[in-house]
Amino acid sequence: MNPLSPFGWLYGLAAKTRNSLYDRQVFKSYSLGVRTISVGNLTTGGTGKTPLVALVASILAESGETVCILSRGYGRKSKAERVLVSDGNTVLCDAVTGGDEPVELAHKLLGKAAVAVSADRVSAAKWVAAKLSPTVFILDDAFQHRRVRRDLDIVCVDSTNPFGNGQILPAGTLRENKENLDRADLMVITRTDLTKDVSDIERELRRLNDHAPIFRSANKISGFVPVDQFIQDTPSDTSAFVKTDSPAMAFCGLGNPSNFFRQLEKEGVDLRGRKTFPDHYFYTQKDIDEVAKKARAVGAECLITTVKDAVRLTGLNLPMPVFVATIETHMADPAEFRAAILS
Repeated sequence: MNPLSPFGWLYGLAAKTRNSLYDRQVFKSYSLGVRTISVGNLTTGGTGKTPLVALVASILAESGETVCILSRGYGRKSKAERVLVSDGNTVLCDAVTGGDEPVELAHKLLGKAAVAVSADRVSAAKWVAAKLSPTVFILDDAFQHRRVRRDLDIVCVDSTNPFGNGQILPAGTLRENKENLDRADLMVITRTDLTKDVSDIERELRRLNDHAPIFRSANKISGFVPVDQFIQDTPSDTSAFVKTDSPAMAFCGLGNPSNFFRQLEKEGVDLRGRKTFPDHYFYTQKDIDEVAKKARAVGAECLITTVKDAVRLTGLNLPMPVFVATIETHMADPAEFRAAILS
């Protein structure tokens, strides 16, 4: 028996009680005044959520909406109550101040979406509305954040590890009981390219939720950008992409690092080595020097990392070329997904 199971049971009971209080309207949910879309997940760790947030924001922006992403800014070191990470045209802060994932989204979505962070997303929305007048808010990582009322609740389910070990934190990776997927309005099975068959996952999702559409998605590397150029430009600018035929070593600090390495190998990168760090880890000069030393020892001529990691390299001296792998989400039914987002 997992020694943490009793604590998981207590955590699950607390989540169930909290959900019940929201369902009975004892706890109040607040409207943000404009259309609000939540993108979240049921488990901790990397589920492919951030590329999906970027895709949803792009779809909305291309349809003429003024988009703002609201995030709690997990892992940021700033004590500011709220931070405007991007006004949609300029990235206004670094990862220390705004958090790595919000800054990642800010770089990816220049010209498409603003990004703001705050633990209190209700007050942050009012603050942003006065500055930028968005027509749509996207709540990043908010399936459990029920204080904000939403018009569309999207949940990511990672095909490589959909429900963890089936237990709730801290005994497992579930944030709440999987039966609560019944709250979702739309479900996306992510990383289907790394799984042979997702039909069993679909059947389980349909058992848990008989009304929400289920979409399949795959993450693909759209290109590689030199890290210094990435910080200056938007990664969607394909003119910045370069070839990485040289042997490489990859490093990252992610919730699910193995999927990043598998993605690189799947797309033909000559990967000589890999190094993992804790999720949301802020790199030191010593860290990068040691990674470069190990890379040279295995015959690698460059380093490859993720966008989320790249924003945590600001101010460091890079002893060898570093490339940023820009990852995008591709839907199996893009037209149908677009219609679901815009409806």
